[in-house]
Amino acid sequence: MAQNIVHEPALGQAAITPTEHAPAPGKKSGLAPLAIGSMGVVYGDIGTSPLYALRESLVHVQSTGISDTTVLGTVSLLIWALFIIVTTKYVIFMMRADNRGEGGTLSLMALAQNALGRRAAPVFFLGIAGAALFSGDAMITPAISVLSAVEGLKLVTHRFEDYVLPITMIILITLFWVQTHGTGRVAAFFGPIMVTFFIVIAVLGSMHIPDAPQVLYAFNPLYGLRFLFTHGLIGFTVLGSVFLAVTGAEALYADMGHFGRRPIRFAWGCFVLPALLLNYLGQGALILSNPAAIENPFYLLAPDWALLPLVLLATVATVIASQAVITGAFSIARQGIQLGLLPRLEIVHTSEMQEGQIFIPRINRLLAFGVIALVIAFKSSSNLAGAYGIAVTGTMVVDTCLLFVVVWRRWHWPLWAASLFAWAFLVVDVSFFSANLLKIFGGGWVPLLIAICSMVIMWSWVRGSHLLTIKTHRDSIPIGDLIRMLEKSKPTRVSGTAIFLTSNPEVAPSSLMHNLKHNKVLHERIIIMCVRTGETPRIPAKHRFEIHNIADGFIRITLNYGYMEIPRVPAALASMRKSGLKFDIMTTSFFLGRRTLKTSRTSGMPRWQDKLFVALSRQATNATDFFSIPSDRVVELGAQVKV
Repeated sequence: MAQNIVHEPALGQAAITPTEHAPAPGKKSGLAPLAIGSMGVVYGDIGTSPLYALRESLVHVQSTGISDTTVLGTVSLLIWALFIIVTTKYVIFMMRADNRGEGGTLSLMALAQNALGRRAAPVFFLGIAGAALFSGDAMITPAISVLSAVEGLKLVTHRFEDYVLPITMIILITLFWVQTHGTGRVAAFFGPIMVTFFIVIAVLGSMHIPDAPQVLYAFNPLYGLRFLFTHGLIGFTVLGSVFLAVTGAEALYADMGHFGRRPIRFAWGCFVLPALLLNYLGQGALILSNPAAIENPFYLLAPDWALLPLVLLATVATVIASQAVITGAFSIARQGIQLGLLPRLEIVHTSEMQEGQIFIPRINRLLAFGVIALVIAFKSSSNLAGAYGIAVTGTMVVDTCLLFVVVWRRWHWPLWAASLFAWAFLVVDVSFFSANLLKIFGGGWVPLLIAICSMVIMWSWVRGSHLLTIKTHRDSIPIGDLIRMLEKSKPTRVSGTAIFLTSNPEVAPSSLMHNLKHNKVLHERIIIMCVRTGETPRIPAKHRFEIHNIADGFIRITLNYGYMEIPRVPAALASMRKSGLKFDIMTTSFFLGRRTLKTSRTSGMPRWQDKLFVALSRQATNATDFFSIPSDRVVELGAQVKV
């Protein structure tokens, strides 16, 4: 019979109302430093899209011949994708829907649930789907970005052709290895490097626009629409590759909490967007004047003497883009853990100053294995382009659906206006998503498979945890009843304080019951402690804890944390001591329930899901480490429980 050991305390949900436009903490730097910093994190992915976006878009029309119409139409689609999806949807509208300054799919899900006043199943499902789709994107982005950059070495000399894959593998392995050391020191260099990269690609593009000035006609959206509707299936296929130009747009929203809305908007409007437009126009002009340049229009923008430096700069830029996605994966995983979508995983803080700089070893290993496997399987960025895009377009569809709920119920738009608003973006999102579905048999099944596996994992964990909570509650004794029983039996009391962690403060923790059963004693002071996770990113210090005296010698404490915070119990106890709670950690024992899970035929879940839930529990870190409790003050009492 499969079995595993897990700790009793689980994170619940606390309905704490978010302040929609409250600024994220710590934003004391000026606009310019924050804008430069955002270029090194937020714009790494979208900034490196020129390496392959136009090239892969025009590959589909090579069989019918490259003409001025096809080049102008494709460049027009690229330009207007940047205007509609990035500028209008994300920069103008999505960034208004912040949850105490934080963005991202899970933040938007929490905001939508709060707007509805309940945990609606469709909203919850959309949040899980968005987080799952991001996992597919997180694996493909490092692979395609680094591969596309290193492939530029083949243009320097064909002797490098056999070394592209080994060099890519070395870079990626090194990238994942250095995650253990944290990104704080390296991050200081990210912004300036990306600023240099954007300046270089803007200058290179500007140099070639005079080669074919007619490329400026691409600003007319009619060229793109005409190409799309007159080329049938080919036009639709090209649309799927055009989307490569806006992958990373969701980072504008997801990383909003790190830099703030205004610096990200400033960097996009005044620096990043102009650089991207100039580069795409330059690539288009180069191809119009020399169709053979379609082989690699990005690198062929550079003169021969600058080719190798450009390859090196682009490689560094793609490593930065990959770092941003990996960091985002850690952040999403932490939010998932705090919201109860994933088991408690070990979270390592790599900075004493910045709460957001974290490292999750299991997620890092999983990503490293997945990225390296993709590089070995697909071998080139062109092959990987067939797999890229589906996950990102799916995430954008999810974001639009969740935004509709926020616009309707939180911003109080009329239903007809909110519906019209959502449909305007859904038409664009679904068009790109449908075009990318054509890639399924060319590798697009990979991110979909990753997303489906991620959804199954999260759904199984949520469902199994819910059933386990119901079973535990059914077999438990209300804390009030226990106190009345103890008043009659009067067990032996010993000096000191005992803290019993539980997920439900209304019932007696199993660790307390086992302590009474086996040790037949009670401490002088009993604290029933529950740690709750709210639907806001962070909880103000004044709302961190709630203390209630429920009987003589019995205290109930509830600790409240946001889903972007790590629950540190000793730090919270220190805060309570300053507020008047008498507490000495050297005379305090922490009692944790330790449950051995076993599968059961009557669990309410299919057999395979039972086994998956037990397997996931095996990956969970112990409560001592997760809650930062001193290990020499912990007592664990266990029991076997059938799922």
